[in-house]
Amino acid sequence: MKRIQRPGLIVGGAAVAGILAVLTLGTPSRAQQKAAPSDSTKASVLTASDMAHLKGPRQPIFFRHDIHAGQYKIECQYCHYSVAVAPEPGIPSLQTCMGCHAVVGGSDSTNRAEILKVRKAFTDNKPVEWTRIHFLARHVHFPHSQHIKALGPSACATCHGDVTRMPQVFKVNNVNNMGWCISCHIERKVTRDCTACHY
Repeated sequence: MKRIQRPGLIVGGAAVAGILAVLTLGTPSRAQQKAAPSDSTKASVLTASDMAHLKGPRQPIFFRHDIHAGQYKIECQYCHYSVAVAPEPGIPSLQTCMGCHAVVGGSDSTNRAEILKVRKAFTDNKPVEWTRIHFLARHVHFPHSQHIKALGPSACATCHGDVTRMPQVFKVNNVNNMGWCISCHIERKVTRDCTACHY
């Protein structure tokens, strides 16, 4: 028996789920919509001239933390995947970037130009030479994994500031200052033994 498909009857699973949710739960009233605070921040559109006035070093690719971590709520650990298990947070590989940007091309001309740089570096198999922002003295060890476990979801912002609102990352705290680290340990009532950081 030949089966006839009718385009009007074919509906994706997500659309069906959305329709069922509206029918079951109803749509929120205007009062409910106004009362509910938005947990998302919309990143501003920036042009090349705007970028020249941003804090922090210029990077070879203009990576927008305010778009990735702020607007789209991508967890830091998605890109810095080794931070919870290694002493260093690690710079994300181009393969991680391409996990999204093989498909996502950007919403405006500035974003598209930067994503093309990512794609070209990946295709050419050339690593991006990022400019490091946070440095520690060679005799200091800062095991990121321990701090992520101890501080939880706010761990990154404690030292690096609110990167979800930074179009370009810049140094917020002087993480290379021993006094700053000791103050944090005193506040949280954790060890101040020298061997915790100097080993």
